[in-house]
Amino acid sequence: MSSRALRRLKGKQRGQEALDLGDLTLGDSSEEQLDSANVSPPPDGKDRGRKAKKNKAQKNFSNIYELIGDVDNEAEKISPDEDAEKPAGNETNGTGKNNNSETEEPTKNKEEISTKSLSGDRVKKKKKRKKTKLTSEDAQEAVPEDNIDLLLQNLEQSNGLSLQNEDCSVSERRTVLHVEHRNLNPDTELKRYFGARAIQGEQRPRQRNRQFHRSTWMTIPKDSWPRFSRPGISMTLLQSKEGTQYFTFEHGRQYQQVQFKFLDAVESMDPNNIVALLQLNPYHIDSLLQLSDVCRIQEDQEMARDLIERAMYSFECAFHPLFSLTSGTSRLDYLRTENRAFYLALYKHMMFLEKRGCPRTALEYCKLILSLDPDADPLCMLLLIDFLTLRSREYQYLLQLHQDLEVHRNLGLLPNFAFSTALCHFHLSQQDDADPEEREKERETADQMLQTALIMFPGVLIPLLDLCTVQPDATVSSHAFFGPKSRIGQPPALAELTALYVGRTHSMWREAAVMLWLEQSVKEVLRRVDAKDPLVDDCQNKQQRYKCAPRNIHRHVLLSEIKEATSSLPLEVTSQPVMGFDPLPPLDSVTSYTRPERQHVGATNESTLSLFFRSLLPNFNLQGGLRQEDDMEVARAGQELNQEVNRLMVAMRDMLANIRFQEPPREDNPYRDEDEWD
Repeated sequence: MSSRALRRLKGKQRGQEALDLGDLTLGDSSEEQLDSANVSPPPDGKDRGRKAKKNKAQKNFSNIYELIGDVDNEAEKISPDEDAEKPAGNETNGTGKNNNSETEEPTKNKEEISTKSLSGDRVKKKKKRKKTKLTSEDAQEAVPEDNIDLLLQNLEQSNGLSLQNEDCSVSERRTVLHVEHRNLNPDTELKRYFGARAIQGEQRPRQRNRQFHRSTWMTIPKDSWPRFSRPGISMTLLQSKEGTQYFTFEHGRQYQQVQFKFLDAVESMDPNNIVALLQLNPYHIDSLLQLSDVCRIQEDQEMARDLIERAMYSFECAFHPLFSLTSGTSRLDYLRTENRAFYLALYKHMMFLEKRGCPRTALEYCKLILSLDPDADPLCMLLLIDFLTLRSREYQYLLQLHQDLEVHRNLGLLPNFAFSTALCHFHLSQQDDADPEEREKERETADQMLQTALIMFPGVLIPLLDLCTVQPDATVSSHAFFGPKSRIGQPPALAELTALYVGRTHSMWREAAVMLWLEQSVKEVLRRVDAKDPLVDDCQNKQQRYKCAPRNIHRHVLLSEIKEATSSLPLEVTSQPVMGFDPLPPLDSVTSYTRPERQHVGATNESTLSLFFRSLLPNFNLQGGLRQEDDMEVARAGQELNQEVNRLMVAMRDMLANIRFQEPPREDNPYRDEDEWD
């Protein structure tokens, strides 16, 4: 072949190399032999590296967007031109394969180096983080405990708030009185019973005319409610002592005027006046509570519950930022008049929840009311919490409450705790998932506690069996220990407590297994009584402590509306009027403002006519006496009016005196026969 042809072949190869197609083979095998024989040998590895650098430089120059990438990414990634060369290199001879393998080796080395460097950096970062964590923990351990105590003391002195110690009784109450936010919503319990779809279907919001209310924990505001405007109630922090905050509600001047109008409406004994007052002040608390009682008496339960929820929403919007519903450390004094409405609203809302079939939610509100004043317990929530615990099947909670408060409150002396704790142990012994040994222990404890309760309160058995429609055995009813003498000889306070417990919780004893267990315990008690057990005399001596029930128990009985309990109330309680917005107020109440006195006109010897004129003209006074609140001009006008009225009365007397009635004409023949009229 001539040199011209060789130059043409070389030119084609150069052009191909410029286009990064140097690895492509020629079509004929003869030309490959000529190429290998006449053309100079292929360049060394250094020359290949230079050409590869030139090709990369040209490629990067042709595509400027690849300059944005990182250097490590360029080392790891493979260009599309190199991907196109790989299938072509597979079709070539051994020289092409060697070239490809030699070019791939440095890229692999670079990738391995880059991955190692990246992994090394990550390991270093993790090691650094671990070191920092270790150093922080070491620093915390290095700080002595004395310095922490000093810091806490400084915080207590500066803020006025103190932390509770684990040894004190307040911390024990805090664990028992702790309230959970999610259990304050009845929808949480209803979803557990009926499913989320059934509850969410009722709560589909309307897009049109939808009002935006403040989010609250206790109630869900409704679009049907009036637009909320602050009624004039606020909450202030009185003091903080030993980790407990004491708050109180306050009434503004405008709210006080509305309160005076409400008291006038209550004295009028007309519910329409309260309705008219609510139309002008839709979030007045006492009006909502009083009208709710009226609706409940009229069997409008839905409206009564809605009014209570509106009152609670108004209260929650007035909460202090530090007031907590769940911590159990926020206190409200029931002696203050402004705080009582909040207690009553919570209690009535709790009873509506219990009747609605949400005992777990009602139990949470019961704990909330008890946490507001656990020492005084103004509404006696300890007489109700056992019933709600049994309804919601929270047996462990009741046993824990009894264990924590037994030392401070002597809960074993209350009939409801004596019987309910025994019933809790019995239900725990009936659980199938418990161990047989634990079930036997719970059953023995239940038998022992129930026998002690029957010996301590024998007057509970016969009324309980009567409400459960169970006929007692002849040996039981005729025995002196459970006979009529045991009920007649009870102190009045004990009779009130037993009647309250029997009337409230008799439905919990109707189960067949519970009644059989009660029968066995009664037989054992009779055996111990006949054997003259010393516990019987000891319990009879303890019954003499129930001389007079405190005022909060009477208040609880009035609010419960249980017929068996209200009939046992003393005469001094039933003889006085009971208001729904403030039933049986404390004798040592604390009032921040007083109602202005209203002057009542005393009894006079005025005639009916003068009283009639007074109903038309309030300033009229027949005797001519002036009232103290009248001004001089009003007094003069009243005197002139009295003179005119006196003249009018004199004229009416003369007119009545001159009136003469004519006698009917007499007939000449009085004995005329009746046949003449025919």
